[in-house]
Amino acid sequence: MPPKSIDHAFTAHQAVGAAQDPTYAGALSFMRRKYSKDVEGADAVVWGVPFDAAVSNRPGARFGPQAIRRASAIFDNDPQYPFHLDLFEKLAVVDYGDCLLDYGNHQETPATIEREAAGIVANGAFLVTLGGDHFVTWPLLKAHEAKHGPLALIQFDAHQDTWPDDGKRIDHGSFVGRAARDGTIDAAHSIQIGIRTHAPEDCGIQMLHGHEIEEMRAGEIAEVIRQRVGDLPAYLTFDIDCLDPAFAPGTGTPVAGGPSTAKVLSVLRQLGGLNVVGADIVEVSPAYDHADITAIAGASVAMHYLGLLAEKRR
Repeated sequence: MPPKSIDHAFTAHQAVGAAQDPTYAGALSFMRRKYSKDVEGADAVVWGVPFDAAVSNRPGARFGPQAIRRASAIFDNDPQYPFHLDLFEKLAVVDYGDCLLDYGNHQETPATIEREAAGIVANGAFLVTLGGDHFVTWPLLKAHEAKHGPLALIQFDAHQDTWPDDGKRIDHGSFVGRAARDGTIDAAHSIQIGIRTHAPEDCGIQMLHGHEIEEMRAGEIAEVIRQRVGDLPAYLTFDIDCLDPAFAPGTGTPVAGGPSTAKVLSVLRQLGGLNVVGADIVEVSPAYDHADITAIAGASVAMHYLGLLAEKRR
């Protein structure tokens, strides 16, 4: 048995290497990664954006980053399933902590997120964001577009998020339409998976509805995504309410009829060949969770992002 460590998030001397903290103790960074504001040389950076002032139903996603980090402790020590490797043997990953936002000045929020994200992305790191409500994806898209150009959007969600928008709203239900209209995303190569609500327009984005993916195998869903995205730089955003509330009760706008955690993780597992340049997991609202079901699902999604990156870098 390897010697145990404790508080690896603070005591680690480098950004590679597995932690050996007990799963029930120690500082709770994401997957025990070293906490650092120095992202020089990092292959990937995980950070939190604790913002939920844009929700249209139940609040609480500002506590999402804390819950996801706590749930990720279960991944400590062992080779990660289904990748069957130590993700951090060669992949240098740090936990950057959280974005500091002024809760009394929401109009400054988009620029604050975009500016800090752009600084991380400029260093060449793959940025994994823990939300926060889904509005935070808007400034994240802007930060990634500035580096990579127009993006293909891969969106796992129960909602289209294409409601009318005047370009100024702080709203988690309209940012996708805004991104399509201003060219931040290339709608002709973008796709939404798990949609179970209606919005006035689709903005030219392909949709796989909840009832459609119920009848499809994970491999078939992944192939549709690959065909739609092609070789474009892609941003992957995962709203936890894509999952059926049986698998993700802890979210602000749950919608029945969604896929299982197992199915969507199987889809993600098969997207390694795409040119995904950034990713997030949003809308985890722990106040409505039970036994960390939703937080564990969110942490698993984020772990899959790093697993695919570790395979690619390997």
